[in-house]
Amino acid sequence: MATNHKATPFKNESPERFIKRFTKKCKKLGILDEVKDKKEFTKPSTKKRLDKKKAIARQKKKLRNQN
Repeated sequence: MATNHKATPFKNESPERFIKRFTKKCKKLGILDEVKDKKEFTKPSTKKRLDKKKAIARQKKKLRNQN
């Protein structure tokens, strides 16, 4: 579920840094992913397959970080 995100630049913050901070926050909130998902219809079977793929990737990453 996307939320409205308002951001104001800090004092003496460069525009490049502000844009980078804003996009990072949007990615963390999942706004960009949700926009991509709602752009076109995906079949339930495709969603299941992608979710399973993501879960496997998370599990592999978790195992790598433990070592």
